[in-house]
Amino acid sequence: MRTVGVEEELLLVDPDSGEPRALSAAVLARAAQDDPGQDVFEKELYGQMLEFATHPQSDMAALGEEIVRCRKEAGRHAGEIGCAVAALATSPLPVSPSISMNDRYQWMAGQYGIATREQLVCGCHVHVSVESDEEGVAVLDRIRPWLPALTALSANSPYWQGRDTGYAGYRSQVWGRWPSAGPTELFGSAERYHRRVRDMVETGVILDEGMVYFDARVSANYPTVEVRVADVCLRADTAVLVATLTRGLVETAAREWREGRPPADHSVSLLRLAAWQAARSGLDENLLDPRTLRPRPAAEVLHALLEHTSDALTESGDADRAEEAVAGLLRRGNGAREQRLLMERGGSLRDVVTECVRRTQD
Repeated sequence: MRTVGVEEELLLVDPDSGEPRALSAAVLARAAQDDPGQDVFEKELYGQMLEFATHPQSDMAALGEEIVRCRKEAGRHAGEIGCAVAALATSPLPVSPSISMNDRYQWMAGQYGIATREQLVCGCHVHVSVESDEEGVAVLDRIRPWLPALTALSANSPYWQGRDTGYAGYRSQVWGRWPSAGPTELFGSAERYHRRVRDMVETGVILDEGMVYFDARVSANYPTVEVRVADVCLRADTAVLVATLTRGLVETAAREWREGRPPADHSVSLLRLAAWQAARSGLDENLLDPRTLRPRPAAEVLHALLEHTSDALTESGDADRAEEAVAGLLRRGNGAREQRLLMERGGSLRDVVTECVRRTQD
């Protein structure tokens, strides 16, 4: 069975005001002091962010337990230095991001100017094991039209600099300012994929292969496909659902490749529209059907995703749990809907952050 690992980026906030705080270095130092051998928490581009990575898991219940444990540990380390962690893909309150001090991040600040200073967004990246780069690229070619559905169900970034953006997942709109971000054309082979990556690096516009910010890519460090379209999810069980469906998509795509079934030849232009629609409406309006790229209610698209991956989900033992999780998410709403409901009930953006701190570890 394919293994799955999750990377989550969390926002560090003041527990009273809800404002982001640039204390990642202090939190990492405290984590290293409490557990000198820890390899879970990492520095990110901004001082207001903290990242953790789970170990590869084949059992989704075990993955969920590890995500919950990592969130609790992050909250404990943060609390020891006077801040808190929130699984928010953007800060609802105004913030001036503080860029972490290392050569790579300083190069980015010089290269991309104001775009670097306006990129405080938190994502959820899912790694799924593949047998080879050839299989990995075949998977990339075949999962492209389904990725916007993952954006929609994870959408957790309706607010930006103190204002409602009108988007459910505004993070992806901010992330799209990087020159290498977004959906990709069909590659056809591992050789073509790696040639494209080399060509991009040789332009000098990006620093190295790590800055190839495709929606999904072959990892440069692990034998995995890395899917990068999801917001960090407010609730841990939504992150598990994203990981479960991502593994289902990867396994389904690999089978289609082995059976000689070609990928859908959707243009990048239409895939960009599908991604935009998912970020704009989340689960509250239409999405673009992955097969036809025509409007269809979000609930029907999620059920189509379950049907598309049903064989893989059944064989991994995840089908029933995935169906229940999708049904629950459609009833409750994603993080964006939860944040807006908190505001509609008479709260302030500070109250939204405070409640999201609690739900992050609930």
